[in-house]
Amino acid sequence: MVHVRRPEAAIGGEGKGEPGEDFLAGLLTSWRERWPDVEVEEWLTAGPAAQHVVEAAKDAQLLVVGRRVHRPAFGAHIGPVTHAAVHHVGCPVAVVPHS
Repeated sequence: MVHVRRPEAAIGGEGKGEPGEDFLAGLLTSWRERWPDVEVEEWLTAGPAAQHVVEAAKDAQLLVVGRRVHRPAFGAHIGPVTHAAVHHVGCPVAVVPHS
């Protein structure tokens, strides 16, 4: 799981409006318990999200990215991170809408 924050946010800056490593690990706890045989690597970084996601997926067999659900006028729109993933990774990309 890759969590990318704004470049100006300090890594591990919990309590400053940005979730840190403990928060990220907590998000994964129930999934790790449900599927203990699935290997998950946590990566917490700062900077351009699209670049970091593409880099993280270089050896992946599948990349899953989220897409915020909103009501665009026409068609399903994706953000810059999902767009970069679809066009620049060498594995299948699953785009999962969430609210």
